[in-house]
Amino acid sequence: MQNSISPPTSTRLHRNVYEVIQSYVQLTKPRIIVLLLVTTGAAVFLASEGQVDPVVLLATLLGGWLAAAAANTINCLYDRDIDKIMERTSLRPLPSGRVRVRDAVIFAGVLAGLSFILLNTVTNLLAALLAQAGIVFYVLIYTHWLKRHSTQNIVIGGAAGAIPPLVGWAAVTGELSWSAWVLFLIIFLWTPPHFWALAIYIRDEYAGVDVPMLPVIAGNEVTAKQIWIYTWLMLASTVLLVYPLGDCGLVYVVSAIALSIPFVKKAWQLLGNCEDTDVARSLFKYSILYMMLLCGSMALDSLPWAQQVSYSVAQRVELLLSLVSLGA
Repeated sequence: MQNSISPPTSTRLHRNVYEVIQSYVQLTKPRIIVLLLVTTGAAVFLASEGQVDPVVLLATLLGGWLAAAAANTINCLYDRDIDKIMERTSLRPLPSGRVRVRDAVIFAGVLAGLSFILLNTVTNLLAALLAQAGIVFYVLIYTHWLKRHSTQNIVIGGAAGAIPPLVGWAAVTGELSWSAWVLFLIIFLWTPPHFWALAIYIRDEYAGVDVPMLPVIAGNEVTAKQIWIYTWLMLASTVLLVYPLGDCGLVYVVSAIALSIPFVKKAWQLLGNCEDTDVARSLFKYSILYMMLLCGSMALDSLPWAQQVSYSVAQRVELLLSLVSLGA
């Protein structure tokens, strides 16, 4: 007689091929990957100065997707014990039994291998190695070492999420300039306000599985203060693409200023009412929109028409200043 309490297997829980595919896609955390690809694309446009090779762009985005999917799958493997306990993650493919551990390991390995082959073949070795470095950093440094052992898990681990623009820049130029590292810095500094806002919102869930997120260990007030500090550091770093690097112009400047106002406002609101989870959730959601629109403005600013607008405005400002100086 069959054991009625035996654990469910993936074959019992999948009714058709579509559901099998759906489970494996869920392992890759596709919603997270979208934002990573946006930052990668922005780097490709900036590095190309608006003259984007569509083959390089598509290969870079696909290679980045494969690398991020591999890293997220390994993250799901490592975290399957706590995912089973947390309400928002209990139905993921591994804790629910829809995908076996062995199959997930193979899946991650294939994704990582395909990423390296594609990037190395279509772009260059540096881009391929950076993508693999992102996997290693996310898995070993963040997931294995920091996430369950340090309140600085998000700060240091944020470097993993800041690697995609380096991949995009390297794919175009074959090297990493100061501008590439500024893109890295912007995303690195953006990560703490983004993720700590979420951590405040779901603090009890992290506390329930003993993950030492900053709100769990230090409290919401300390976390809100850190969010406020990192918000200003991030906003300051966005200026570097304009001065002294000169890679971005008017379209980016106007967009960056406009996008920063709601960010500061929400961070200030959280600082004044750190126990309000609705405010924390609002900041978390806006931080995603902020990064997507900021990267979009970088891409637009790199296009020839935008560069021409910036040049024309600069010429008029220079003329106006000359007239003012002559009048003085």
